[in-house]
Amino acid sequence: MRPDRAGFLRRYGGIYENSPWVAEAAFDRLSERANNNLAELFAACVDAGSYEQKLALIRAHPDLAGKAAIAGNLTAESTDEQRSAGIDQCTAAEFGRFQALNRKYKDKFGFPFVMAVRNSNRHEILAAFEARIDNDVDTEFEMALAEIHKIAGLRMAAL
Repeated sequence: MRPDRAGFLRRYGGIYENSPWVAEAAFDRLSERANNNLAELFAACVDAGSYEQKLALIRAHPDLAGKAAIAGNLTAESTDEQRSAGIDQCTAAEFGRFQALNRKYKDKFGFPFVMAVRNSNRHEILAAFEARIDNDVDTEFEMALAEIHKIAGLRMAAL
């Protein structure tokens, strides 16, 4: 039995950060998937999106240890994910490093650094940040989407 649209969007609208269009597209394609693996369906909807939709999706993600986190303006999911990685416990030096890397990364790529931080720690995240900063924009665009799919998969599993 097909779920009702409003209920589906309430339940799954936040799986992809501030991008309810993904849940809307997934709902419209529910009958296309015999196994209805929702994580795969949602990922397929993103992958079928335009470059502009994908870029907007990447840009919908907050900076790690960024201004939104400090101001308490993250989604509940992002707050929990950053907290689980200990980002809220950064030393002053670590926080400064996050800020510098956020600026450098955004200046270079035009979008925020995205990483599925659940099950990581701030040291691993900083190391990944520093390793990825030297990539080219196409590589980082694809890496960001892959990380976004991981984030969505973890969020889906948590439901």
